[in-house]
Amino acid sequence: MPPRPRPPRRTPRSVVYRRRLAALGVLVAGFAIAWFAVGSIGGGKSKRPATTALLAPKPFKIVFPEGFTRSQMAHRVTAVAEIAKRERGRTPALSGRPYLAITNPRRREPGFGRKRYPLEGFLFPATYDFTVHTTAAQLVAQQLEAFRRNWAKISLRYALSKNLTPYDVLMIASMIERETAAPEERQLVAAVIYNRLHLHMALGIDATLRYGLHIPPTESIHQSQLDSTNPYNTGKRPGLPPTPIANPGLASLQAAAHPAHVDYLYYVRKPDKKHHFFTASAAAFDRYLAAHGYGR
Repeated sequence: MPPRPRPPRRTPRSVVYRRRLAALGVLVAGFAIAWFAVGSIGGGKSKRPATTALLAPKPFKIVFPEGFTRSQMAHRVTAVAEIAKRERGRTPALSGRPYLAITNPRRREPGFGRKRYPLEGFLFPATYDFTVHTTAAQLVAQQLEAFRRNWAKISLRYALSKNLTPYDVLMIASMIERETAAPEERQLVAAVIYNRLHLHMALGIDATLRYGLHIPPTESIHQSQLDSTNPYNTGKRPGLPPTPIANPGLASLQAAAHPAHVDYLYYVRKPDKKHHFFTASAAAFDRYLAAHGYGR
């Protein structure tokens, strides 16, 4: 008798499961590769997968205009942190009080010798990114790093030849920043400051007095304030103020190191509230004041 045909051998269930899992793995891997390729094409310059980019929180921006004081920056930090809280529903680590506390101590800065200085003047004005996790210390570190990068672009050769220190140049830059609204006048204001210092004349810059006595720009300066013995009263006290009166940008730093070569000693704001009348003559200055209704 011929042998009976054997029934077909059944594949064990465990083997079937392993084969199905392997096939599913290949399918999933294919989809993943396709998704990564699409994300890479759509992501432009980004080297991260699209899924990572979608999950990463979008940073906030904080803008510090040129000429802001440390106090104004702290107020801006508080305001922007409140906006961030409303928009994201989470309280940022960044806030105004820690910013003031961190920027209060004096520090040594590269290129300014061994002396410790207040940070007014060194907090570079620019636009900075922050997230809900960014601290005030991290923001200040960014500002100081930005200052060092920009300060490295300044040549101090001319200023040093006039017996001015790097800190003197920083103070002059802060006054230029607060005194000028027209960019083309920065070097002219710098020239007036240099010329007056050379002749041992009082600078007579209102912006320093406003800083020292906390007089808002919308308020007039009274005679009692002009007669003040405040150390920032450059109308009464000769020489530069004790510290910078604001945080200057690169253009004012450049102007402070490279004043215009003119003999101007006086300037006053024109009626357009933007430009200034400059002159080397006290008589011409007095005539301009009288013609435009300024007191002297």
